[in-house]
This record gives sequence, C-alpha cells and structure tokens, in this order.
Amino acid sequence: MLYLDANVFVYATLNQEDIGERARLILKEVQEGKISAATSALTFDELVWAVRKYRNLEDAVSAGQAFLNMPSLELLDVKRDVLSLALGLMTRYRLEPRDSIHLASALLENARVIVSTDKHFDKVKEVKRRNI
Repeated sequence: MLYLDANVFVYATLNQEDIGERARLILKEVQEGKISAATSALTFDELVWAVRKYRNLEDAVSAGQAFLNMPSLELLDVKRDVLSLALGLMTRYRLEPRDSIHLASALLENARVIVSTDKHFDKVKEVKRRNI
C-alpha cells in the first residue's frame, strides 16, 4: 500500500505542468483500483485550504467533494494513537507537525512508501519516499 501525501492531491488539482499530470495519473490508478493507497483525513484540510487560497471557495468545495468521493482511496482517521506517534516522530526526525501526522498515519497503516515531493521524508528510516 502507498501512502499519498497531501501534495499529491494539491498538485493534481492545481498544477497544469508535468508534475500535476503525474499526480493525476497516480490518482487515476487509485480510482481504478490499480494501486492500493491511503491518506490522512488531514489531507482534506490541506487540499481544500490550498484550492481556496489559489482559486476560490467554489473550487475548494468541489475539490473537497471529489476527494471525499474518490473510489478506492482509504481515508485514515487522526486519533490519539496517530498524534502520539506523530509527537515521537517530530522529535526523532525534526519534522513539522503535519508531516509527522502524515508519517504516523502511514506507519500505523503499514505503508512503507510515501508518495510526496517533500524531501524531508528521505531522512525517515521506516519509509521510502517516492516522488510524484
């Protein structure tokens, strides 16, 4: 199983260049069931916030609806166990809180690959980062 960082969804929604196309291809393969993937509920916030910032409220709501209705994407809850692990990961790897939550979510789901443009995941020993 792959863990999809929020930037996969943001690039797929907002970017019209090559990286956006690659992100859309990943999401298409998830929707078609060709790739098993999960992401945190936190991704919803990051996606809708980015679309609202760079476009408008209507596009942000539309992106949020598309995210919630995406077939075959496992949406992971952010509960106490995730946050507790995230705090330890913040300390160990000097990550920002949101990235620590994404990492903790991936680890608790036994995902060993995170698809992300964020190079700071490269220093994490428990997962391998795959660029978009």
